[in-house]
Amino acid sequence: MQGILAALNPIAFHLGPIQVHWYGVIIASAVIIAVTLAVREGGRRNVLADDIYDMILWALPAAIIAARIYYVAFEWPYYSQHPAEIIRIWDGGIAVYGSLIGAGIVVFFFCRSRFIPVWLMLDIAAPTVIMAQGIGRWGNFMNQEAFGQITSLSFLQGLHLPHFIITQMLINGAYRQPTFLYESTWDILGFIVLMSLRHRPGLFKQGEVFLSYVIWYSFGRFFIEGMRTDSLMLFNTIRISQLLSVILFIGAIGLMIYRRRLGTRIPMYLDGNPFSKKAQQAKN
Repeated sequence: MQGILAALNPIAFHLGPIQVHWYGVIIASAVIIAVTLAVREGGRRNVLADDIYDMILWALPAAIIAARIYYVAFEWPYYSQHPAEIIRIWDGGIAVYGSLIGAGIVVFFFCRSRFIPVWLMLDIAAPTVIMAQGIGRWGNFMNQEAFGQITSLSFLQGLHLPHFIITQMLINGAYRQPTFLYESTWDILGFIVLMSLRHRPGLFKQGEVFLSYVIWYSFGRFFIEGMRTDSLMLFNTIRISQLLSVILFIGAIGLMIYRRRLGTRIPMYLDGNPFSKKAQQAKN
């Protein structure tokens, strides 16, 4: 009975004295899958695989650093007293919105330097990013973080969850809402929707796959964030992620409407990269 009630070990394996955490393994696996899918789609849209790989070499470190800075900044009263823990990202504590800001800045300047439409690159990446977010939430699961309010065993059983999830949701002597699972499910569903729609002729202009991702993710994140007990707070009253979700949701819808009013000046997503050699040869 004790074995059944034991939480899962957050350590995946050891490399000599180094502990390799499941959190890192899961995040790394999600990134590898996302990059693989992005490269395949990039080939269809006249974006070179080497450009995507080069972009990832810059965007990934920037995303991790920005995600950690974002998290630490809003938890500064704690980290100011424990500065040695600032770099301990393997224990969790990276913010999704922070990573998106960091990666987005890199993508913008990288694409400008390589003559790749920024909106097109964001469109290529968007479905794989939300898929990676969905997988990454299982890293939170292994660390027993990103959970919700106290609930009952009968409630969790009523969700027909596997026993290992229910067991892992027993945290500090109380069962918790598996908000990590809610967000993971929402993200994977968003991935399926975007992947199912983005190749439909005449549906998306460049930028709209990405904006659809923003709308989908921010809508779900707003409600799921309200269920969590570890939210980053502003003035101890406002959940930062909920505030950002509202801003992004409204902003993405407004931007999509505005860009649609520009009419034919915005190319379709399926047109791909007009600056590629392949596209130029097709015109000639």
